[in-house]
Amino acid sequence: MDTREKLIESTRALLWERGYVGTSPKAIQERSGAGQGSMYHHFSGKPELALAAINRTAEDLRARAEAAFTAPGPALDRVAAYLRREREALKGCPVGRLTQDPEVMADPALRDPVEQTFAWLTTRLADLLAEAQSNGDLAPTLAPGPTATALVAVLQGGYVLARAAGATEPYANAIEGALGLLAGHREGR
Repeated sequence: MDTREKLIESTRALLWERGYVGTSPKAIQERSGAGQGSMYHHFSGKPELALAAINRTAEDLRARAEAAFTAPGPALDRVAAYLRREREALKGCPVGRLTQDPEVMADPALRDPVEQTFAWLTTRLADLLAEAQSNGDLAPTLAPGPTATALVAVLQGGYVLARAAGATEPYANAIEGALGLLAGHREGR
């Protein structure tokens, strides 16, 4: 991994662990093994490096989600596979945690990839729910857009509950509860 990549990956990890304010240039340099000169050779400063790290985190989340969304099988199975995918529930969502960071939310450039990622995720889930409806797997009365928003909210809320409890069970229960509610809207029930 080259120096630029080490800087981005180190910043990604630190943002997830400490947030923007807690991610100092010195901490980034220590974690990456890069010197100050190298850091400023590749990036104009912490905001530009943080943006690169946030963009990379968002791209990673999208790629992993898209792998589940485009897997073979019925749309509802793909939604369930995405929601049940193994995650580090006690660490929280690396994108979702950025919404709790006032510095990130106050900076339009840093907030944009977070906002865009959640908009993309909600749209993709809504598309899968609409596909399930068109295939006759979900009742036509279910509203795909609001339901997708609710699924994203359950996912993010599950992280919060797990972190608050210091245990993964609340996260798993939130996901299974949402899937149970969704199953109640299967066509023919």
